[in-house]
Amino acid sequence: MPSVKTFSTIFCLIAVSLCAYGQQQPSLLTSDGSSFNAQSYFPKFNWETTPMYYHFGDIDRVLEPEEIQFISDRTDFICMEKSHAYNLLGDQVLGTKHEVEAFHEVEPEIKVLFYYNSYVAWPFPRFNKEFTPDGIAKNEELTKFLARDPKTGKLLEKTRGPAFSYYFDALNPEFREWWVASAIEGVKISGADGIFIDRMNVDENADYHVDDIAELAKAKGEMMAALKEQLGPDKILIGNNAARTKEVFPHCDAFMFEHYNATVTNKENLLKEWGDMARIAEAGKISIYRFGAKGKGKNDITTGATKTDGIEKRSHDQLEFHQACYLIGAQPYSYFQWNWGWNLEDGNLVDYPSLQKPLGKPTGVFKRVKPDGWIFTREFEHASVWVDTEARKAKITWH
Repeated sequence: MPSVKTFSTIFCLIAVSLCAYGQQQPSLLTSDGSSFNAQSYFPKFNWETTPMYYHFGDIDRVLEPEEIQFISDRTDFICMEKSHAYNLLGDQVLGTKHEVEAFHEVEPEIKVLFYYNSYVAWPFPRFNKEFTPDGIAKNEELTKFLARDPKTGKLLEKTRGPAFSYYFDALNPEFREWWVASAIEGVKISGADGIFIDRMNVDENADYHVDDIAELAKAKGEMMAALKEQLGPDKILIGNNAARTKEVFPHCDAFMFEHYNATVTNKENLLKEWGDMARIAEAGKISIYRFGAKGKGKNDITTGATKTDGIEKRSHDQLEFHQACYLIGAQPYSYFQWNWGWNLEDGNLVDYPSLQKPLGKPTGVFKRVKPDGWIFTREFEHASVWVDTEARKAKITWH
């Protein structure tokens, strides 16, 4: 006859199972009608309002408590940008660590990610600090990790952006091993819930200075496979612009569509991306649909707020079209990002009422009004979406 202790053990196991069952996410269906099975380490997802992802930094300082609260009220999925708090702390890793702790104190379930670049050797994290002209002058051995112009043999230099930088040589196996170890160190020290890897696309838009793109794609895939394995089973790995890089796709949990130039925002590519979003969801992965408001002035330089007159008004005016483009293709675990730059003050602290309006689940897939046309519609429980990607006009009717 079972003992009292045995009955007690069984009761506890049942109670734990019921508790876990109660905490599971409600059923989420992709466009093909299959269930989306989210990983336990993913952020929580729902259709209550437009699902948001935030990605930003401030090179001069850490966040104020009211800024932490503002952002955590709108999302539980965040990445700290490449130079965050560098001028204050001297190390991007410490800047990220500060915000990981701050956000987790407000909401323990928030997912805060560390940023690392797979191509540009930005000098902001501690493990990149010697990749400068002074650093390599003192240690010539460092140049073996850096890319060279295949014609001249000179080190490739990036002179535009928040800092002078060199480029990494992903074709070097020794570099790849060092890079993965550095990325892991950044996540461990910062306490981040995962990592955002920039420059993961290997295509005609990526502007790589190599003779063999196919070999580079293979190398990037090996980097991501090793990184994912060493990250462990409970960390998120995002590949920026990598949804169509087949060598990278299996190893990432999430993919950003950055929309960084006119080519990737034309009507043909937007249609392809809606198919990509469905494919990503069917694979049980996350997609992030990032758009930036456009206006005259410097943009996306991560060295302080962009000096662009009237950009906040334009960001309000331009939002409806871009939000509609996201909603047409949105799947379970598809997130929307809206700002006009990667700096904290580039729209990341602006209140956009339409992003807070009740949305509800999609009631079906999007419809193309004419087989060869560019007008699309889609229904949600609390919104009707209409968009013309050729005329670049849209209307979201909230109900």
